[in-house]
Amino acid sequence: MPTDPQAQVPQVQARADAVPSSAPFLEIDGATFAYPGRPPAVDGVRWRVGAGELHCLVGRSGCGKTTLLQLAAGLLRPQSGTVRLQGGPVPAPGPWLGFMFQAPTLLDWRSVIDNVLLPVSLQRRPQPRDVERASALLEQLGLAGHAHHHPRQLSGGQQSRVALARAMVLEPALLLLDEPFAALDAITRADQQDDLLRTCRRHGTTVLFVTHDITEAVYLGDRIAVMHAGRVAADIRVDLPAPRTQAMRHEAPFNHLCARVRAAMDGVDGMGAAA
Repeated sequence: MPTDPQAQVPQVQARADAVPSSAPFLEIDGATFAYPGRPPAVDGVRWRVGAGELHCLVGRSGCGKTTLLQLAAGLLRPQSGTVRLQGGPVPAPGPWLGFMFQAPTLLDWRSVIDNVLLPVSLQRRPQPRDVERASALLEQLGLAGHAHHHPRQLSGGQQSRVALARAMVLEPALLLLDEPFAALDAITRADQQDDLLRTCRRHGTTVLFVTHDITEAVYLGDRIAVMHAGRVAADIRVDLPAPRTQAMRHEAPFNHLCARVRAAMDGVDGMGAAA
C-alpha cells in the first residue's frame, strides 16, 4: 500500500476538500527574511491562501517572489513574523509538498514513468498502487503512449508534462511552481496552462505559481499577488469563470484584469489590497 501523506505529516491534509473553508490553508503574517548583508528579500508580508486555490505571484526580477515561495514551503524560516499551514507551523518538506521549476530536470537514463515515480523511489520501493497513479497522471496529460520512452525522445512540452506528473505523483496538498513554462513556445505554454488547471482541480491541490507573464497569471490565478521590494503591493481577485478557456483571452474582462495587474506593477493603480 502507498504511504499516506496524511499519516506521515498529520498536520497537512492531503486534499483541499478536507480542510475547513473558514480557515486559510496558508497564512503568512508579517514575515520578513533577509539574506546576509542585503536588504530584506521579503519584508513584512501578509498573505492568505485558501485551500484548493491557485495564487499567482508576479513582479519584477528580484522583488522576493522565489524567497516567499521558499518561506511557504518551509525551506526558509522567517526572521520575524509567522508562516502557518492549516493553523500550525510549516512542517519539513515531505509528500505533502510538490515542486516544479522552469527546467524539467528529468533523468535521461530513466524512463518517463520512472521519472514520474522518482519522488516515491526516494522514499521507498514503488508499489503497484504508485505505478497505477503515475500511469493515470500520464494518461490525463496525454502521455500514456510515452511511459517507457526516455526524456530525450520527448519534445520540450512533453518533458514539462512529465515534470508536472512527477510533482503530482504523491498527491501533494501544496504545489509550488517557479516559472515552469517560461521556456516553452506560446502555443505549448497555453496547452500546459490548461493541463495544470485540469490536473490541480481534479486533485484539489493548492497552488502557488511564480511568473513574469501577466496574461499567464490572469489566466491561471484565483488571486494575484503583485510583489514590489519584498512586499505584496497588491492583492487582486480574478473574477473569471471556471473552467478557463482560451477564448477568454480575447474578452474585455480578461484584458481589464491584465491592465489592473500591469498598473499595480507600474505603481499607477492598485498599490493597496484589492478585493
